[in-house]
Amino acid sequence: MTNAWPTELRVSKDRRSLTITFDNGESYDLTAELLRVASPSAEVQGHSPEQRVTVPGKMNVAIARMEPVGNYAVRIVFDDMHDTGLFSWDYLLDLGRNRDARWDSYLDELREKGLSREPFAPRGAP
Repeated sequence: MTNAWPTELRVSKDRRSLTITFDNGESYDLTAELLRVASPSAEVQGHSPEQRVTVPGKMNVAIARMEPVGNYAVRIVFDDMHDTGLFSWDYLLDLGRNRDARWDSYLDELREKGLSREPFAPRGAP
């Protein structure tokens, strides 16, 4: 647990990224896609490391809204209706600090599993 406290959370105009600034001077731009695929929800993380899900098809996901949760977290609601992840300040700080490694790991998992960042097209769609 850290003592860093967010001083600003700003969603970009296109709703595709979140900038979070902490009182220790650290600031991170996190894409909506990374936030969505790394959601701390049980739906994504499972109840153990073996249950964690690699979430494909979220290249175009956007942040629909954010809701404060007490004084320790924010619920990010995405435009694909995913809304069960509570992003604690510590989690967001860790995600910012390890953004590149987390992103590279996600891309590696997609490749290993034959999945794509591209949104799914329904069968028969042009």
